Amino acid sequence: MEELKKNSMMAHLIASLEEGKDIGHYGRLTFAMVARHFLSEEELLAMLAKDTDFSEEQASLLVRQVAGKDYNPPKRERILAWQKEQEFPICPDAADPDGCNVYKDLNFPDHVYEHIQNYVEQKAGSSS
Repeated sequence: MEELKKNSMMAHLIASLEEGKDIGHYGRLTFAMVARHFLSEEELLAMLAKDTDFSEEQASLLVRQVAGKDYNPPKRERILAWQKEQEFPICPDAADPDGCNVYKDLNFPDHVYEHIQNYVEQKAGSSS
């Protein structure tokens, strides 16, 4: 949990969940996509279930979906777009260019970076 708190957005989401706030669909999705690389499944489920508008069953479904599709943590641009779709501010300081960039503050497992690199290479190959 301490590792996640190195990123201001994740610290904001953790604090909001611990206060029992509804962080919205995209807030929960963002949290799950990032936190699954740092927390056990039990810890992740427990944190998501603290959201007042989200049951343990819903948390379990979300965690299984994110893991099953092996989603990479979202880029800043994606988080800002998602934030526009809900009331809860996922990014506490959207004006800060590094504010929602989880890749700046957090070290993910190597397979995350490899997956991103493979995607970039495939995209470059398909556009030529």
